[in-house]
Amino acid sequence: MPSDSAPNAARKMTTHVWQAKKVHGEPITMLTGYDYPTAVALDRAGIDGILVGDSLGMVVLGYDNTLPVTMQDMIHHCRAVARGAKRALLVGDLPFMSYQASVSEATRNAGRLMQKGGMDAVKLEGGRERVPAVRSIVEAGIPVMGHIGLTPQSVHQLGGWKVQGKSAVAARRLIEDALILEDAGCFSVLIEAVPEELAALITQRLAVPVISVGAGAGCDGQCLVVHDVLGFFDRFTPHFVKRYGDIFSHMSEAFGAYIDDVRSRRFPAPEHSHAMDAQEYRELVREIEMLEAELESEGTAPDRLQ
Repeated sequence: MPSDSAPNAARKMTTHVWQAKKVHGEPITMLTGYDYPTAVALDRAGIDGILVGDSLGMVVLGYDNTLPVTMQDMIHHCRAVARGAKRALLVGDLPFMSYQASVSEATRNAGRLMQKGGMDAVKLEGGRERVPAVRSIVEAGIPVMGHIGLTPQSVHQLGGWKVQGKSAVAARRLIEDALILEDAGCFSVLIEAVPEELAALITQRLAVPVISVGAGAGCDGQCLVVHDVLGFFDRFTPHFVKRYGDIFSHMSEAFGAYIDDVRSRRFPAPEHSHAMDAQEYRELVREIEMLEAELESEGTAPDRLQ
């Protein structure tokens, strides 16, 4: 059942509602989503936010990382999610090189996710170096979620999928980045793969909601990749993920059962087929017999009828 009470279940989530949740100490729930049926299910469950993440490159498109994801990929999946979710706050990821090259390009691509993708907000990775882009996008009337800590688009620069902010110096820089992003106009900051103590310190210091991805329980909300939560991605599962299902195994079992039924001719059974009216079928047989006799008498019958 949805966690919200009935009167609030249909209330559209906005950045202002998220802000009110932080003020009142109400945890914010967020999961990724990449398609229409998942978006419908998430919305009906009462999720506060759906992130159409560039993580789709790995869990949906099969890439090794998020770098090959394009703006066209993002718009395609954002539109599917927007068709399915009407209540949750929808946040679309700006993919690699859609905002790094120039401020004007960043603003234009953010607008595309809103106008063509149907998103309510956009997310981009990076701290102080992204301030010009954040300010420009916000000035264009587009809400921006920041993303610091482990930033997947910089995985090669970071040396792999490593926890960030483990030293005092690195942690201080992340705190500064979070405050800088807030000052630049971000309505929320997502923190990925940092020590829980650091994430809690950042959450306490920011006035805007802080969302955790593997950053502990001290943040204002939590976000995970939906395929990880459902056990729908077989390559690996981050240690900070709690699985709530094992969809991949169920799918494999179902596919195997289907294959066995088809090979053994148990499927389709009569109840899975459409039947002709008996009289119409007898009439059809007579029509075919008459046609075959006519063709044979003319010598034009196919070899199989001779």
